[in-house]
Amino acid sequence: MAEETPNTPLDVIIYADGACSGNPGPGGWGAVLKDPRTGRTVEMSGGEPETTNNRMELRAVIEGLRRIKTPRARIHVVTDSRYIVDGMSKWIFGWQKNGWRTADKKPVKNYEYWQELLHWAKPHEITWEWVRGHSGHPENERCDALAVAASQQQRR
Repeated sequence: MAEETPNTPLDVIIYADGACSGNPGPGGWGAVLKDPRTGRTVEMSGGEPETTNNRMELRAVIEGLRRIKTPRARIHVVTDSRYIVDGMSKWIFGWQKNGWRTADKKPVKNYEYWQELLHWAKPHEITWEWVRGHSGHPENERCDALAVAASQQQRR
């Protein structure tokens, strides 16, 4: 990836969350994309009838990244999922090196989602931030509401 100066502005902030009623069960994801220069926001959501919370957390970020059309965008992802933040900042390169196996040689759960996330993340410069869920963070609360609503639609 190209070297960037510390003062280069972000192109987009992706706020993402997943929800699942039962684990597995009907699930949903929500994402809010915000252009920090203009304040323009786009909301997205979707769901699956039989899934897990971690898969919906991953799907929220994947779908947010799929929406980015700017090549080599500077993106900041904000999520209440340590699974996502730690996965992308600590574990993923070891998993790849070990043939999608964990340090204790077990297959990585949801590896197909992780591979898809890597595909969409690869052309961009991304930073990852964890926020505490259900703590009043406006965009995280909005993503949660989108995810829960999408999850509830899967039960119909």
